[in-house]
Amino acid sequence: MNIRQLLETRVEQAMETAGAAKGSPAVIKPSGRPEFGDYQANGIMGAAKKLKMNPRQLATSVLEHLDLDGIAATVEIAGPGFINIHLSDEWLSTQAEHTLKDKSLNIESSTPSQTIVIDYSGPNLAKEMHVGHLRSTIIGDVVTRTLKFLGHNVIPQNHVGDWGTQFGMLLAHMKSLMDNMDSNDELSMQLADLESFYRDAKNRFDNEEGFADIARDYVVKLQSGDAECYALWQQFVEVSLSHCDAVYERLGVLLTRDDLMPESAYNDDLPQVVEDLKQAGLITENDGAQCVFLEEFKGRDDTLLPAIVQKSDGGYLYATSDLAALRYRHNTLHADRMLYFVDARQSTHLAQVYAISKKAGFVPESTSLEHMAFGTMMGQNGKPFATRTGGTVKLVDLLEEAEQRAFDLVSEKNPDLGEAARREIAKLVGVGAVKYADLSKNRTSDYIFNWETMLSFEGNTAPYLQYAHARIRSIFAKAGDVDTSADIAIKAPSEHQLALTLMRFSEALEIVEKDGTPNTLCNYLFELAGNFMTFYEACPILKDDVPVEDRSSRLQLAQLTANTLKTGLGLLGIEAPERM
Repeated sequence: MNIRQLLETRVEQAMETAGAAKGSPAVIKPSGRPEFGDYQANGIMGAAKKLKMNPRQLATSVLEHLDLDGIAATVEIAGPGFINIHLSDEWLSTQAEHTLKDKSLNIESSTPSQTIVIDYSGPNLAKEMHVGHLRSTIIGDVVTRTLKFLGHNVIPQNHVGDWGTQFGMLLAHMKSLMDNMDSNDELSMQLADLESFYRDAKNRFDNEEGFADIARDYVVKLQSGDAECYALWQQFVEVSLSHCDAVYERLGVLLTRDDLMPESAYNDDLPQVVEDLKQAGLITENDGAQCVFLEEFKGRDDTLLPAIVQKSDGGYLYATSDLAALRYRHNTLHADRMLYFVDARQSTHLAQVYAISKKAGFVPESTSLEHMAFGTMMGQNGKPFATRTGGTVKLVDLLEEAEQRAFDLVSEKNPDLGEAARREIAKLVGVGAVKYADLSKNRTSDYIFNWETMLSFEGNTAPYLQYAHARIRSIFAKAGDVDTSADIAIKAPSEHQLALTLMRFSEALEIVEKDGTPNTLCNYLFELAGNFMTFYEACPILKDDVPVEDRSSRLQLAQLTANTLKTGLGLLGIEAPERM
């Protein structure tokens, strides 16, 4: 139970004793201004309105029954009926000590624990991963890490695109190349650049006489299980997955081959999905296509929007495989909650699929289906981020440039470090900067990609937080022997504020757990780093005139700050270097 939850429980008990209805919520929020206390209870006015009594009168009665002995130094009524709570230095000291001694930073597992399926990344295997895959991959990864840290059973699902008509085109191009090559090595060289391979195949499909018919024939062969065609497809998929693996490793995300559940995995179930929708009375035939029309989905002219599950030629669509995936995730994975980290532009599609799955009984009403939508990474020109020629930026190229820019920056700041050390730091800083620049923004918003801002050692950036951690580690390098069993004794206001912020770590994670918003964690870590800098300036640690007990206490607070920064950055998938 974090501080906010503890205070809510105590205030709600006092409200009930004071005559407010049982279950009246106590809204506890950080006050935001130290002079108003550490937390503020402002749910009393709502309860007073229900009781038709003066809010300040109810607040006075609540205060008489509020038991915060040993927790709060002072509690006071403010304004029309707020209660300001000032936590005691002694209680905060004790909480900080307990947190420092606990490997999980005193973060309790969520109750009840849930089985949560997280659908994220999902690249199209016909091409290399590009910047458009960044947000889904890293935001989903943070939420995966956080939910696991909080004790949930998390099952990542990488729903990669490895099926469909485009693969007929690619396989036809691949087969014709193989027929004119002396060895597989030449083909491997061609496949090394998937983007060029796809472009060449598409050019042939659009312009070469007869090629489109061959490509369509390959689609039929693939879907009917032709052995030669299937072997070609497997070879292509393996090369494409190797590209993905390299990007995942470089990004430092948790996805592995074990998390793969591609579109092709649901292929055999698609006819049954359509049949079950018919049995549920949800299918309407429209121009030969099998569609589901739901009243809650209408276009601008008030006509019902179709969700097509089978085309007139018998082919299936994304909606069909998404419905099969939902059924699998309920029946086989037993998910209590499903989170989809998918582009905001797919909101109508997913809303339709979710609604259909529940009306068809594929997923029970009790299962939470949540679209964790995100905006677009934009260039300086306000358009989707692209190369100078307007092409798609490969994700691996973006990371390569980030590391080189970081290396130049680290070399400028630390020219005496050996090149190997600078390269290692640059890798952590460069990749961390790209990830943090994205994660620190509200996921529902578009954002402008800016190299100078993201690699800055000032402001809300990964290098600033990484430097804050490295700076604390440098303090310990200079401190020599440290009494790791020393008591924490909070005395100064900056110590109080630092300890209070440290105790709010679980509150930040609680919001990420509920809303899937990594920027909440980023903002918390930025505030923590800033509070540490204020504390470090106001409360000297290593100066000769600092009393031993104060030195030891402050080192303990510094250690807890380093632990929290490292853990928080780790949940963001960002390394915390020992030096920079």
